[in-house]
Amino acid sequence: MSRRRCRPFTLPAGLLILALSAFLLPPVSASGSAAAGPSPTRAVPLTELTVTSERVATGLRRPIAITGLPDGRMLVVEKEGTVRSYHPDTGLAAAPVLDLTSRIDASDNERGLLGITPAPNFARTGMLYVAYTSLPAGALTLARVPLGAPDRLQVLLTQEHAEYGNHNGGQVAFGRDGYLYWSLGDGGGSHDPFKAGQDLGTLLGKIVRIDVNRACGAQPYCVPSNNPFIRVPGARPEIWLYGLRNPWRFSVDPVDGSLWIGDVGQGLVEEINHIRPWQGGANLGWSCREGTPVFDPQQCRAGGRYTDPVFEYDHYNDNCSVTGGVVYRGSRTPEAWGTYVASDYCSTRVFAVRPKLDGGYESATIGNLPTQPTAIGTDAHGELYVLSDLPGYLNRVRFERVQPPAGGAANR
Repeated sequence: MSRRRCRPFTLPAGLLILALSAFLLPPVSASGSAAAGPSPTRAVPLTELTVTSERVATGLRRPIAITGLPDGRMLVVEKEGTVRSYHPDTGLAAAPVLDLTSRIDASDNERGLLGITPAPNFARTGMLYVAYTSLPAGALTLARVPLGAPDRLQVLLTQEHAEYGNHNGGQVAFGRDGYLYWSLGDGGGSHDPFKAGQDLGTLLGKIVRIDVNRACGAQPYCVPSNNPFIRVPGARPEIWLYGLRNPWRFSVDPVDGSLWIGDVGQGLVEEINHIRPWQGGANLGWSCREGTPVFDPQQCRAGGRYTDPVFEYDHYNDNCSVTGGVVYRGSRTPEAWGTYVASDYCSTRVFAVRPKLDGGYESATIGNLPTQPTAIGTDAHGELYVLSDLPGYLNRVRFERVQPPAGGAANR
């Protein structure tokens, strides 16, 4: 059985209002404007929900990332470096809408074009932000490129990553604050060979936050003045969070701006972290800890403060690697509004996690996704889609209500 852990806490009055808003405010689209959403409906216990999926596109080549556009299209990233377009009315376009293969190091199982997100002003500019491992040596690379114009790509930030092919992170997303967030793995191999997770002098094992709307000196971006390590000697000022192993993947809740992060474990624990906007600088523990258990005592600092995951599960019953998901803010199933869903690449189980208004979290396993889920994303209306890796499928995901079990309480 998967292990579930929550740490109860008490919210101050002002923060309780914010927590309540996560259940009552309308969702916000990727462009920052209010998106279609349900009327305020009390969410049902998680054990009264299940997920179903419908295959809507096939023929993709190792699809690995997905994002929605304001016009209703979905962009699907293929590992080798191409981006395909899907629309529910017209299906999957035959030709790529963007081809970056000449720049991509797709060697090894985990390298490639890894992440994509539209700029908040995409409807006007057509600008995309992408993360990939670049030729010739697999450097983790963050860049921007207009849709359909690969020759106009501009590299923003890089991190060397030559020794190992795994643990590249690669998620990109804009926060409600307008800044761009990018996740990077710890450098690969196993057992954190570079001790990068706790090292603030490298971007490996971090989530960074930068302002891509301005340039500062020779940099094509600026570091926000309230980034947590901007005045710490020896620290990279771009760092927002640290102590990660391989964040695959994270997402931003469009209602409250919090980050939900799926961080892949070493071999014992897969974890989900929930980080609020005021928690910049949080240490998520790797490689002092793997989830909540201590992993390497030599990486633990005396008096160190670590932020616990809100959900973790072990590798029993075919679990192997978490695929972080999204918070549901669609309108089709109001009863599921505010529910975070993630999965596991091997077992395909769907893990649902939701904050409780009185503190802590409820969680439950609510079904299975199609084989080898690599990414969970949403369309412009907040409805869910999931990619399947080697079969090359795109699937639409929906919630359904089920009869509550005897007793009716959600797993806690």
